[in-house]
Amino acid sequence: MNKVFLVGRLTRDPELRYGANNTAVMRSSLAVDRQFTNQNGEREADFINLVAFGNRAETMKKYLVKGSQIAVGGRIQTGSYDAQDGFKRYTTDVVVEEFQFLDSKGSRTQTEDTASQTPASSNAEVTPYDFGDTPSTNEESDPFKDFGDKIEIDDNDLPF
Repeated sequence: MNKVFLVGRLTRDPELRYGANNTAVMRSSLAVDRQFTNQNGEREADFINLVAFGNRAETMKKYLVKGSQIAVGGRIQTGSYDAQDGFKRYTTDVVVEEFQFLDSKGSRTQTEDTASQTPASSNAEVTPYDFGDTPSTNEESDPFKDFGDKIEIDDNDLPF
């Protein structure tokens, strides 16, 4: 079985090119935090190469930018090629089979009109996660209603 699931942030804007038979190919990389800290108490990250094809590639290029937080499901694929310097190079990529946005709409750098559109020509499994723009006003369902004043937190203040 070859299945991988990752959560991280893009380290660069997705690059879109068209290959054989005019198939869209998107390449980017994902920074994924390691679970443990190093001796200095800092978290280290792994930088994983991503590749996506077809409509999924075009959707990722259209809606994602450097710094976007996403969840990716796919498979690991290895390959090799002969570089211009004559040496053989080996590659390891995660082929994206599905992904989800994990950022709120407001934190992406696209205009409100573009961010609210659903890709019409994509069969990619894309489910934008929306934190919602309007707070709940139903105080009966608020488990913290007796704990003092409400706290207003902006999405930009959250560490994720």
